[in-house]
Amino acid sequence: MILRKYGTTVHSVVPHFDSRALNEIAFKKDERVNMPWPEFTEKYQSVARHELVARAEGDVQQEVEEKVLNELRHQLEAIEVRLQTGQVMFIESEAGKDYPKMREKQQTLVVGMENRLHFERTVDPPLRVAVYQVRQS
Repeated sequence: MILRKYGTTVHSVVPHFDSRALNEIAFKKDERVNMPWPEFTEKYQSVARHELVARAEGDVQQEVEEKVLNELRHQLEAIEVRLQTGQVMFIESEAGKDYPKMREKQQTLVVGMENRLHFERTVDPPLRVAVYQVRQS
């Protein structure tokens, strides 16, 4: 399960990565879990942290964006499948502070007698994710 803080409340979320959106890296609330932040910090403790980055390049901008988002999604899924009983994944990146964005470098390459665009996309800053587990009494 993936959790994220919105204001003073922690909600369960699902990834909503969309290369056509203004904010490509997003999460949607799914209403499975909803608890106040103080309750979350009392119940859970951090046991691991991850910084997820992704990079892709190619000749078609839309395809490059999709590759980056798919790579990021696979990294999230890899962490989620390793969660043990009593553990949750928590998105630590905060909107307006250190939230990840897609960065693009574009260059023109000469291929034969034609000019071709080449795109490189990266995620910067990294998506910060932590694994939390239920505190032992």
